[in-house]
Amino acid sequence: LIYDYCTSTRLQTATPLNATTRSGANLMGADLYLHLKDYLRKHLNVLLTGTGSTNETLLHYYSRQWMNYTRAATYIHHIFRYLNRHWVKREVDEGHKNVYDVNTLALVSWRDHMFMSVQQDVMRAVLELIKMQRNGETIEQTLIRNVVDNFVSLGLDDNDSTKQTLDIYKKCFEQPFIEATEGYYKAESEKFISENSITDYMKKAEARLAEEENRIHLYLHNSTMKPLTLSCETTLIKSHTLPIQDEFQTLLDRDQIDDLKRMYSLLSRIPEGLDRLRTIFEAHVRRQGLAAVEKVAEAAIAAAASGEAGAGDGEGEGEDDGEKPKKPAPKGKGAAATDPAAAVDPKVYVEALLAVHKKYHDLVLAAFRGEAGFIASLDKACREFMNRNRVCKSGSSKSPELLARFCDSLLRKSSKVSDDREIEEVLNNIMTVFKFIEDKDVFQKFYSKMLAKRLVNGTSASEDSEASMISKLKEACGFEYTSKLQRMFQDMNVSKDLNEAFRNQMAVNHDKDDLLDFSISVLNTASWPLQAAGTGFNIPEDLLKTYERFQRFYQSKHSGRKLNWHFLLSKGDLKANYIKGSKTGYTYQVSTFQMGILLQFNSGLSFSWTELLDSTGLTPEMLGSQMTALVKSKVLAMTGKFGDSASRYDLNLDFKSKKVRINLNTPGKAEVKAEADETHKTIEEDRKILIQAAIVRIMKTRKVAKHNTLITEVISQLATRFKPKIPDIKKCIDILLEKEYIERKDGEKDMYSYLA
Repeated sequence: LIYDYCTSTRLQTATPLNATTRSGANLMGADLYLHLKDYLRKHLNVLLTGTGSTNETLLHYYSRQWMNYTRAATYIHHIFRYLNRHWVKREVDEGHKNVYDVNTLALVSWRDHMFMSVQQDVMRAVLELIKMQRNGETIEQTLIRNVVDNFVSLGLDDNDSTKQTLDIYKKCFEQPFIEATEGYYKAESEKFISENSITDYMKKAEARLAEEENRIHLYLHNSTMKPLTLSCETTLIKSHTLPIQDEFQTLLDRDQIDDLKRMYSLLSRIPEGLDRLRTIFEAHVRRQGLAAVEKVAEAAIAAAASGEAGAGDGEGEGEDDGEKPKKPAPKGKGAAATDPAAAVDPKVYVEALLAVHKKYHDLVLAAFRGEAGFIASLDKACREFMNRNRVCKSGSSKSPELLARFCDSLLRKSSKVSDDREIEEVLNNIMTVFKFIEDKDVFQKFYSKMLAKRLVNGTSASEDSEASMISKLKEACGFEYTSKLQRMFQDMNVSKDLNEAFRNQMAVNHDKDDLLDFSISVLNTASWPLQAAGTGFNIPEDLLKTYERFQRFYQSKHSGRKLNWHFLLSKGDLKANYIKGSKTGYTYQVSTFQMGILLQFNSGLSFSWTELLDSTGLTPEMLGSQMTALVKSKVLAMTGKFGDSASRYDLNLDFKSKKVRINLNTPGKAEVKAEADETHKTIEEDRKILIQAAIVRIMKTRKVAKHNTLITEVISQLATRFKPKIPDIKKCIDILLEKEYIERKDGEKDMYSYLA
């Protein structure tokens, strides 16, 4: 029927000359197309009469009629395929924009005669249904889904009817939906936040955001995701940013990880929402770090004042073998009673720093997802409280010193941590603190001194652990930082071979009874941070023969080298056979200087202070420091005032001890402090040289530089080792001006030029 109608002919009695004529049959597609279009209009007008209801009833009717209509449109589109292929195609090709294929014609007809008349009522019904769902009621979601599909389907491109757009959906559905959403959540959020706590509000906001995200997947178009999310974030979060941020400090104080995580999740959605949190977090971590150090300092001062602090600070060797003479410190007196830096235990101090860092590092990972901004705030706060606190009151150099002392206590044989895995874990923790230390040159100096003592005295617990620590330092600071430390190990290995060769030669040339159990370390002066004792020493006859033999042996192998003997670092064992109450006698572990003192008593039981000075060749200061342990341990009995020229010292024949091996080679606190002070002086001198070298390098490269630019570059170059002070840099500039490495440029006071 349709085919016959489309191909039927109609005689035309007159045809204008300027009209386009066609040979053969005159296709009648236009009549059929117009009849179909008129039929659809009438049908839709009939359907329109049934839309008088409102809300859900209207949606049911609209949805049902839309589904029936689209199904019927599919059928007639199939029936009119011939019309689509020929007449419609020809009309479209000729540029007639008001002609569509049958299926599109059905959609256009629905849009023009049905949709435009009821869309506002339909949208009001949809919004009411969504509001009911937000209020917790159960709704028929397929109704909304059908309406959304309808709005999307009616979006036709005016230039190309075969293409679909979202213009109608955006204008007629999405825009009023977003406006209604904003209004709903604005009223709800303001009411809820005024009646409930911030933590409860954050839970509510989080739940609402999840609901709206789920709503997209249930019945909205995916393109609505971005504007809906932005609208909800603005209304629920951005509008209430300040009260939410104000709660952050309370949550930190209470360690409410879940709520902190929720707050981060919400505020990270809006621009600059986290900036204030990072600032608060940094200040909080800094306060907690300072409070932790304050607690450690107070405990140390209290312990020192009550006489509970130990006699040493962990610097001495062989504590387990010797008896430590204890003398309670007078309350309120002494440096330790007022200075926390002198009283604090390095282990307790470092562990307090680590505890704060670990706590908040774990919090950043758990609550803030390891966000880079919070990591940076944590690092900045840790760098601040680790370098400037109650213990570091006098300067930022105290933390690296205590860290080095903690390393020393860990890596010595007397350490309570013996398992290799535990040691490795503690070393990793030490490197965490090391990362934040500003004065890394101070750590290097103290660490190298303590490593030297461990190696010389043979008190290193594990060569693998020592190598591991040096490897970590090398990775953190580069080869130059650890080059001397590595050469120290090389010297010790060379010394082992040297000792073996010396023993073999002595065994060939001398009787066994004529030999001492002798071991020596020959060390390169450039690599080892060892200083001469600053005192003379008369080598005892018992040691002189071995001393001279090794001198000759070494010169025979290395004729161009000179040996400088460090007797202060030497030690040995003395067998005491004079004790009346002991069958086996005692063995004293002593320094070489102490050995020289005690061996004098082989020729007499009593000596005056002056006689000991003459016989040993020691300075009064050195003799006093070496005699202190001998008198305190009661190996020698003193008459008169200690150190007075008239005082006498008698060998105590009634000496008693529970131990057979007694360590008398333990430095006192005064000696340790003096050595630390001397080390700090050395560091200051080294820094001056480093600053001058940096200035020369910069000027050699730049040739000309302004004063401020030069200072900035010096600070930048040396930042990995220490933070140079501007007055020190200025002094070094003046020194280089005097030495004529650089000069001021004529007419420009703040400009320097390099002198080749």
